[in-house]
Order: sequence, then structure tokens, then C-alpha cells
Amino acid sequence: MDADQLARSAQVLWDGDALRALGAFIRIPNVSPMFAPDWAEAGHMAAATALLRDWAAARPIPGLSVEVAALPGRTPLIVIDAPAAGGGPAGETVLLYGHLDKQPAMSGWRAGLGPWAPVRDGDRLYGRGSADDGYALFAALGVLEALRAAGGAHSRCVVVVEASEESGSPDLPAYIDALSDRIGTPSLVVCLDSGCETYDRLWVTTSLRGIVGLSVTVEILEEGVHSGSAGGVVPSSFRILRQLLSRIEDESTGHIRLPELHVEIPPARRAQLEATAVELGAGAAGAFPLVSGASLIDDGAPFAQVCNRTWRPALATVGLDGIPPTGDAGNVLRPLTRAKLSVRLPPTLDAELAAAALVRTLSADPPNGARVTVEVADRGTGWDAPPTEAWLASALDAGSDAGFGRPARYRGEGGSIPFMAMLGARFPDAQFVVTGVLGPGSNAHGPNEFLHLPTAVAVTTAVAHVLDAHARKPARGPAREPAPEPARTPARTPARRDDVADARAGATR
Repeated sequence: MDADQLARSAQVLWDGDALRALGAFIRIPNVSPMFAPDWAEAGHMAAATALLRDWAAARPIPGLSVEVAALPGRTPLIVIDAPAAGGGPAGETVLLYGHLDKQPAMSGWRAGLGPWAPVRDGDRLYGRGSADDGYALFAALGVLEALRAAGGAHSRCVVVVEASEESGSPDLPAYIDALSDRIGTPSLVVCLDSGCETYDRLWVTTSLRGIVGLSVTVEILEEGVHSGSAGGVVPSSFRILRQLLSRIEDESTGHIRLPELHVEIPPARRAQLEATAVELGAGAAGAFPLVSGASLIDDGAPFAQVCNRTWRPALATVGLDGIPPTGDAGNVLRPLTRAKLSVRLPPTLDAELAAAALVRTLSADPPNGARVTVEVADRGTGWDAPPTEAWLASALDAGSDAGFGRPARYRGEGGSIPFMAMLGARFPDAQFVVTGVLGPGSNAHGPNEFLHLPTAVAVTTAVAHVLDAHARKPARGPAREPAPEPARTPARTPARRDDVADARAGATR
């Protein structure tokens, strides 16, 4: 394989066709069904699906099959089938995954930027869905084109791009069942919906946290009453909610108090996390847009910070009901407060057991006899990768060297990709490569989301090398966890979120 030609092909793709189509994709407000119950009537999901389908169908890949599957009452799924090439085995299958649905717009976009307006500023392409996860289909087909142009090989490849990931992938299992004969039994699964700790090497995700989403409603009055009359006599529903949350979380440290929500970190993962902590040093906690003077949770050494955001549970209150805006708030003791909670779980913790423990803890013996209702909206067990086979460990390093000039590194992911546990159970003999472009400051789900374009090029290049190695790999040998690369030389300073001024003249819009 001509490695230089492969890299050039990836660069040309992201300089041209992929960049233009991704800009058009950003313009479509195809918000995930959880946030847009009228998604089918609005037509945005159909428009985004059609744009990606048409782009894929026009690619110069012989034998490529592109279709949109549509089960009744479910979001669409793009299915792409590419025959083996370059002598790759037709009897083996690689499954590549991405998603096209988006998070809501959110507020706080900088002047000159917006969720549905693609803006290129230097190496960054801003807009909702640029990095999470609009780039994935372009990268997946770019891998196949680059391999063919460079004389590389790949096995039969099936690319699936779903439209409900940001809602917890409720529709994906039904499609995997319906398409099981077509997909077959992949020996390699490549997920392009993860992230990277820095923009200077390939980062491979080996674990994902699980999640329980639930709501807690505290009712104390049949209707609101004057706070002057009732204050000091009738307990505040908000105060009772605070008491209940303190059963789960130490409010001074953020530590989760429930022992049922903690696990032991496996030795192999612990070694990888230690290597990551050494590499990242003071940046191990991550880069976040803190307000001036604010600080992160102080939990000691970098290793503890890495563990906190990948293998330990965490609670976030992501929504509140029953509380009027401050401009409309009168002196009223409100009848109820409802909180929407997001609880991140360690990768190997059973989400059903975690949900039961949370419901039990929040419901028992409510303070002041308040009416407390706990409803679990969604739950998903995390994922821990199977041991890595020798060919794949070598291919990941080679691919990272080709794309970035440095060997690969392994990481845990603090977020969730709900379908990974399902695929892991369905294909227990498969190898997994979970990677992506969501690096420091890229701000998926928040304002000012951007795709770091050089990383998109490099990830495309690296994954192409992995697929070529998969097509040429020897018979299955013993699996092993890749030894962490010694962190003798610190990595380049991770790219940070900066306050770029208005996008400069000539930016893509």
C-alpha cells in the first residue's frame, strides 16, 4: 500500500467534497427525537438523511450499495454495503458506525457563530453536528476511497448511520435485529463517535460509562401559598429535594455516596488510565470553559481526575420544573419541585441494578411525609472493550503513526454510546476500535461545537491503516491488552478552547 497516497486522498477528501457536504449538513436542524417529538412531521431528519444518502451514493466505489431503512414509527437508518477490495477477504465483515441526529441548539454561541451556520475558522469547522457525529459517514467512506486509491485492502464493509443516538439509540436494536442477516457477524467493529484527549495522536476508547436518567418529583402542597404565611411552617419542596439528593451525592465534594454505584477498576484499564494521567499531567481533568475565578473539583493527582471522569459515578441535575423564571417569581411557596437527573455509571456496572438502588434511596422515608415520585426515563449499561488482539494493537500504532506521527494511546470515555454494550454482547468475538474527533474544547452538546479538521484527516488515515491490517491479518491468535506507551516525552500541549473573535472574512457559511 502506498501510505503517502493514502494520506493525500484523505486530505483531498476533507479539503473538498466532505467539507462542503458537512457544511450543508450542519445547516439542517435535525434534532434528536427526545428533544423534537415532532421530528417526523418537521422533516429535518429526512432532509439530513437524504443529504448523506445522496453524497454516499455518488462516491466512486465500485459495487457500493446505499439505502435508507425505515421501520414503522422509528427514525431512519442509512445502510451502506461495500464489497471487499484489494484482495481483502469477502468472508469477513467490518461494521462501521456513526449517527446523524443532533443535540439541541443550546445558548451561548459566540458572536458570528451559531448551531445551524457552518463557519470555518482556521482548522476548525463550527456548527452543531460537525464533530458529533456528522463527520462519521464522510470519514467511513473516505477510508474506503483512500484504501482503493493507495492499493490497500479491506474486507467487506457495512456502514450504519443511525438517527436516534442522542436519544439513547432506542431505535438501533430493532434495526440490528431486522438487518442481522445482511450485517452478518463482524470480526471488527469501528465506532467513530468517541473522542480524543489531545489532537496529536489516535486515541482509542476502551471503556464507556453507563447512564441512568431519572426524574424526582417532590410535592408538599396542593397549590402554592404565600411565603409570608407559610414560610417557616411548611417545608420547601426544593429543600426536601436537596435532602434527597444528599443521600446520593456529597454536595461538598461531588462524591457519590451509594456503594452500589461503585466498582473496582480492572488492572488492565488501571494501567492504561495511569499512562493517560502521566501523559496529560495537569490537564488530566480535561479542558472546560470555566468562568473567571472558578476551579474544578479538587481530587488530588491526575490519576484520580482521570478515574473520576471515566470509571467513577457522577450526578448532574440537568433540568428543573416547578420553578418560575426569576422575572415571574412571586413570593409564593411552590407546591412542587421536579428535577431531571443524569447519573453516570462505571463501565462494568449493571444499569438495572444501579437504577433500582437510586429509586430505592430517593423514595424511602421522604422528609416531612412529602409525596416523592421517582421515574426512570432511560438506563444503559456501559462498556468495557474485550482484550485487544496482537494484530490490532500493532495496526493501531501504525495507523496513528501514519496519521499523526505518534503511536496510539488508550483512554476511558466519561460519556455513553448506548449501543456499544449491545454490540459487545451480540458479537462477543469481534474486535472493537472506538475512536473519534471530539477533543479539547470541541464542546459536543454545548455551544460552539467544532470539528478539528486536521484530526478528521488523521483519523481517516489511521482507520484506513487498521482496515488494511484487518484484511491481511493472520489467523486469530491470543488477545492481549496493549501495553501503555511509556510517557517519557510529554505530548504537545493539548489544543485548548480559546476565545476566537468573530469568524474572519471568507469563512464558509
